[in-house]
Amino acid sequence: MCGHASGMIGFPLRLLAREVYDRVVAIKGASQVALITGEEKIVPEGARYFLCTVESMPNDRDVAFVAIDEAQVGADPERGHVFTDRLLHARGYAETMILGSETLRPLIRRLLPDFEIITRPRFSTLTYTPPRKLSRLPKRSVIVAFTAAQVYALAEMLRRQMGGAAVVMGSLSPRTRNAQVAMYQSGEVDYLVATDAIGMGLNMDIAHVAFASLAKFDGRRQRRLTPAEMAQIAGRAGRYQRDGTFGIVQLGGEGAAAFEPEEIERIEGHHFAPLSHLVWRNAALDFSSMPKLVATLEARPPVGELVRGDEAVDLGVLKRLAGEPWAMERAHGVRSGMSRLWAACSLPDYRKTGAEAHARLVGRVFRHLTEGDGKLPSGWIGSEVAALDSVAGDIASIADRIAGVRTWTYIANRPGWLGDAAHWAERTRDLENRLSDALHTALTQRFVDRRTGLLLRDLKMRGGALRVAVDDDGTVAVEGEPIGKLNGFRFAADPSARASEKRLLLAAAERHLPAEFSRRAAALVASADSAFELVFNGTLPPAITWNGARVASLHAGRDTLNPRIEVDADVASKRPEDRARIAARLKAWVAAVRSRHLAPLMQLAGLTPQFSPAARGLVVQLVETMGCLRRDAVAAQIAALTSGDRRLLAQCRVRLGFAHVFIDQLLRPEPTRWRLALWAVAQRSALGLDALPPPPAPGRVTIDVGTDVVPGFYDVAGFMSVGAQAVRIDMVDRLARAVHGIRDGRAPFVPDATWVASIGLRPDGFVRLMRGLGYRLRSVDGNQAFAWGGARTPRTAPAPVPPPSFSPFAKLADHPARSAAH
Repeated sequence: MCGHASGMIGFPLRLLAREVYDRVVAIKGASQVALITGEEKIVPEGARYFLCTVESMPNDRDVAFVAIDEAQVGADPERGHVFTDRLLHARGYAETMILGSETLRPLIRRLLPDFEIITRPRFSTLTYTPPRKLSRLPKRSVIVAFTAAQVYALAEMLRRQMGGAAVVMGSLSPRTRNAQVAMYQSGEVDYLVATDAIGMGLNMDIAHVAFASLAKFDGRRQRRLTPAEMAQIAGRAGRYQRDGTFGIVQLGGEGAAAFEPEEIERIEGHHFAPLSHLVWRNAALDFSSMPKLVATLEARPPVGELVRGDEAVDLGVLKRLAGEPWAMERAHGVRSGMSRLWAACSLPDYRKTGAEAHARLVGRVFRHLTEGDGKLPSGWIGSEVAALDSVAGDIASIADRIAGVRTWTYIANRPGWLGDAAHWAERTRDLENRLSDALHTALTQRFVDRRTGLLLRDLKMRGGALRVAVDDDGTVAVEGEPIGKLNGFRFAADPSARASEKRLLLAAAERHLPAEFSRRAAALVASADSAFELVFNGTLPPAITWNGARVASLHAGRDTLNPRIEVDADVASKRPEDRARIAARLKAWVAAVRSRHLAPLMQLAGLTPQFSPAARGLVVQLVETMGCLRRDAVAAQIAALTSGDRRLLAQCRVRLGFAHVFIDQLLRPEPTRWRLALWAVAQRSALGLDALPPPPAPGRVTIDVGTDVVPGFYDVAGFMSVGAQAVRIDMVDRLARAVHGIRDGRAPFVPDATWVASIGLRPDGFVRLMRGLGYRLRSVDGNQAFAWGGARTPRTAPAPVPPPSFSPFAKLADHPARSAAH
């Protein structure tokens, strides 16, 4: 065409017309080239080259060159009559070219005997391959289905198994289809799922075409594809000098599609039955009346090679409006009115609503065209377009809006239908572009998992070519796609990933994170002590964290003060040299913190050989119980202490209290937490411990006693159980000393009321504590007092008694709410 002074080409698809338009503009310049389709019209003044859809080819242009592409579409029942009309009547004064399948040859010979037929052989080989499962299809494959539901199902399966697929269907707008094809062509995805729309006008890098079905619904019935249709689709594989293959994809159902040997032979050898006829419709229409218009539309073909097609939508709409009195009143007997009615009936049914529903829209268009100034009202178009102006919703709703917008784009490009046609053409084209972009995004989000596709390719790559980044918050990304989080040395796959995808994420982490793990190991070894922490809230085993991330745990060692440090599995799986350095650093930290918080206990253990043989039993038990012992349990050892023993005990801050032997420095919150943790891991196996109550809250001198608590827990924690409560042993010792200071032998005495408040016990609990210290409740002149009983009671206190009258809580004893609560 470009070798002539002027020319025109008619294409079967709008996107093909647009593609070639861009190529010709690059050669001739925009001012010389026009684009005319149903929904788009770019016609510069003085344009000499026209790229059009076949339906939109102007018949009033005299050009040197004319070409009709894919002329075999003339046999299509729906669109065929347009192609046949152009084939018979569109001519260039210098050259006319009909491009089409070899099956068209006999008809061209009979209908156009003066035409020269030139055959262009296929340079590549198309070969059949046996059926394959979806997961076994080679890269650069296209899977062909014939319903939207099957296309979506296949795309979803490919998303899960292969990382995703592009989608091409005839219902997609050209912009969306081009975007999906570009995604496939760029290699972002290796698979494409399409309807038979792929069989025409799309030349791509396809190695294999796999049919999911060999039957389709053609608008009238479900039928098997003809060998020529199969070849048209399968021929997308290969192209030019590159060989391709075709076959069946196995989906596991019974009665799966299968090629017949004869079909395979025909496709591979390009041998197909010639077309016997083309679809024709009379182009010489009589607009003088409705009956004459319908009669000319239904006229019989002039030759046997031409046949009338099934009733098209436009003719069906015309017949329905012919039954409307108002429509006939406006159109009957007026040539321009009848021609306008037929022009309105030619409005494409982009939404595929059928003749009945489409006739209502066409009727409204015709009504507006035949009243007032003969233009469509801007307010009506504006409201219809505004209703479609939303990019929200699912794939089906966006695609439906695009079909609706195409209707108004077509109307905006009809001459004489709108007062401000340029404005509405631009507005509807912009809306279609935005909706098309939204549809492409929706398709990509649903059917393309970039991360899975990236990781699948990563598994097959060598040399670690992909870029891996770890953010400050631990997010790990491969080529910008997050795959999970790194917490210390523990990688957690993205929780939103499916089970099958998590295996890929873990494999990617294992491949790309060793360098990061080594860096973190070096950072851990170089960290200050403040970066580590013992995490113990009763759960066993106690954990050690580094910068908040768990790296190890404590387990029973050679004795209570020397636990074994076991690095977590995530750390243990790293390089042996890194693991050894981490273990050594954690051991040094535990030793340093133990020496800081448990210094008196460490000192006491170190001085054990200097004690007398009788005192060593006391020291051993005190170390095993982490610095807290009931005095009555070691009364014999205390009685046997020498002055030297007592001096060494005082040097280690050991107090021989009234009820307990303890180291008061170890009752602080942090030493208590460490003492409980070390005692728990040492006794875990012997006592069958799974968990302990949390360590007492800092600052508390009285706590509630839990049920089923492991024996020894409150003693090690530094508390004395008193019924349902427990009191810190240094407070018990202080109370005992205070009472001892005011009592006179066995004479009854009234305790100071502030003692109850300072201890924090309930009234009945205070009585229990006093009994535990060896005092008995007495009545003196009608008043309650305590007297020394001469011996301490067993650990299990007697039943509750009313609070003494001197207690500030005495008046609460009879309060209904208090009685109900306690």
